[in-house]
Amino acid sequence: MSIQFRTHNGEPTALGRVLLAWWNGLDDDRGGRAILRRAASPTQVALTAPYQRVFQRLRTVADIHERDYERMAAIVGLLAHVKANESRPIPLAMSTCETGARPPVSELRFLRLLDSPDMETFFMGLRRVLPLMNDRVDVLALANDVFFWG
Repeated sequence: MSIQFRTHNGEPTALGRVLLAWWNGLDDDRGGRAILRRAASPTQVALTAPYQRVFQRLRTVADIHERDYERMAAIVGLLAHVKANESRPIPLAMSTCETGARPPVSELRFLRLLDSPDMETFFMGLRRVLPLMNDRVDVLALANDVFFWG
């Protein structure tokens, strides 16, 4: 089975449902969220107990290959920063002004994010961009974008 977070009609797959259930449970696991938020790289995320717990649940519904471990750690680490699950696509969240003149993410920052040479750099860039969007993004869209980045 390939990694998919949503079906073609937009419904969460089994993997997406597990990820959403875990993310929704972060409000009750504030200590786990704090541990994940302090991790500065996907490798540091992967070494945490909260990540290991969710990773084991994800592996029960999807065949996650070793080559994808860093991407899954990046997804979990970034989702620990997301405060609200909104249905708007990430590029729209980056470019839509809520208060006026400037988009939350500048064109230059967006281009630097796209040019990230590796997953660790991409992870750090997205960690810095999420607060600019008030930490409100589509959880499964973020997971999909991170997993299929590059």
